Amino acid sequence: MRHSLLAIVASIILCLGACAPGHNNYSSFETIPSYGWPYSDTLSFLPRLDDSVARGTLALTVRHSANYPYANLWVEVSTPGDSVLGVPARTDTVNMRLCDRNGRWLGRGLGVSFQMSDTLDGVYVLADSVPLHVRHVMRVDTLPDIEQVGVIFIPSMSGKSSELL
Repeated sequence: MRHSLLAIVASIILCLGACAPGHNNYSSFETIPSYGWPYSDTLSFLPRLDDSVARGTLALTVRHSANYPYANLWVEVSTPGDSVLGVPARTDTVNMRLCDRNGRWLGRGLGVSFQMSDTLDGVYVLADSVPLHVRHVMRVDTLPDIEQVGVIFIPSMSGKSSELL
């Protein structure tokens, strides 16, 4: 009976350890100046990962004011890659819908600030300390009323690097 109890406790501890969040999770936000986001201003995010390479899901988050004059936000997300680590370069253009056809904001928020997130397609391969770049590609010189831009990376729990590259 005592051995059974110890076996159950050990199993519970192992299960809890397997459910612990990964140390390759990464998120960071950049605040946009109050005068707007210049077209030439590329935001750089520097992932700090426990592993040299991690594969997973990347989400882009935007916080904007209620005065944002457009229904969407076009951004370009790029990673330069790292040939030594076998991480391919990648560039994606993303159209984030911020309001519906009736002009209601899709994001959530309090007061006059709204936040919207969008998960990017496919598996992203990030390398530790290799930057990730985000820039808007709207047809204006300076984009008004964007308050913050962030990236959130959640690593996959399984998968071999050769399968995903």
